[in-house]
Amino acid sequence: MADPIEVAKGAIEKFNAGDWKGFRSALTPDTVEDEFATQRRLEGPEAVVAAAEGWKRAFPDAHGTVRSAMASENTAILEITWEGTQTGDLVGPQGTIPASGRQVSLPAVWVMEVEGDKGKAVRHYFDLMTLLAQIGAVPAGAS
Repeated sequence: MADPIEVAKGAIEKFNAGDWKGFRSALTPDTVEDEFATQRRLEGPEAVVAAAEGWKRAFPDAHGTVRSAMASENTAILEITWEGTQTGDLVGPQGTIPASGRQVSLPAVWVMEVEGDKGKAVRHYFDLMTLLAQIGAVPAGAS
């Protein structure tokens, strides 16, 4: 089995580069992602990649910086700071938030269970209200 931290970091690097083919290849065919802040459960690599592409359309310069990492057996836990500028529309189930031109900096935790050398399950924790306040979609302090 591959080092789960390296597998997880590799997936983040592929997201940062917008390498969707590489990102997809870092996931098992039955991968799932729970994006708790948006209440989305993404099933299959195509759904996971499509969600990542959506974030990149809204924040084309989005990148995650891994601040710390730890592993237990086949699971990696990454503390990440996501940063980017909302120069594209943020499309969600409640509608579209037009591009604000504002920058965001958001701490998150990304937990990836690894099978072999690929991610099988991801649990992504971040504070959506803070992100929405940073882009001006909700009043500051509402989070």
